[in-house]
Amino acid sequence: MGSQGHGQVQRWQDRWWAVGLLVLVVWVGIRLAFDGWSGWPGILVGGIVYAGFMTWFVMRRRRRDARAVGTDAARVPELERRIAKNGELPEDPAEQAAMIRLIRRREEKLRRNRWWAFPLLALVFFGIPVLWFAAGNVAAGLWGLAFGAASFGWMVWFNRRFVRRMAGMRQRIEGVGGGLVTGPAAAPAAGPGTGPAGGAEGVAPGAR
Repeated sequence: MGSQGHGQVQRWQDRWWAVGLLVLVVWVGIRLAFDGWSGWPGILVGGIVYAGFMTWFVMRRRRRDARAVGTDAARVPELERRIAKNGELPEDPAEQAAMIRLIRRREEKLRRNRWWAFPLLALVFFGIPVLWFAAGNVAAGLWGLAFGAASFGWMVWFNRRFVRRMAGMRQRIEGVGGGLVTGPAAAPAAGPGTGPAGGAEGVAPGAR
């Protein structure tokens, strides 16, 4: 189920170099805003290392998602965009089944990680400003506190909206297709007993 087979062209924003460039720009911009231009060589080197790690992490996550849900890695960002926007349903029943499995995978991860993810983010976003205050850098502490509050609030809002839209998209697909996965392409890794696309049977081995 590759992107070319569906007549889809991967957006440039989804390519590995675009992901790395975005991370690099954001990292360098934030560090320069707080630390100034005097340390730009070290900031740039650190940004390159961090961008390389994050690019590897994102690409690895996409490949794992693709294997788990039965699609091509290049299609995962587009499916996620459609879910986040509650947008147009895929016309291909096999791709609808892949989207259902991706939704189930995201929902399971959110349920499994919610107990530690947001407390850890809160510690990062608000702990660093506290250290700046303790070091006597009030200006950096205030900027960090404002940035942390805005970022944490946005992440909580986006997470809740994404959860609602995942549920809405899943209901739309199950309503259109009757919730059935048919054909070997729709469930590439399913074994005997394959049932509804949204059920546990529709999740490929290794999805969790």
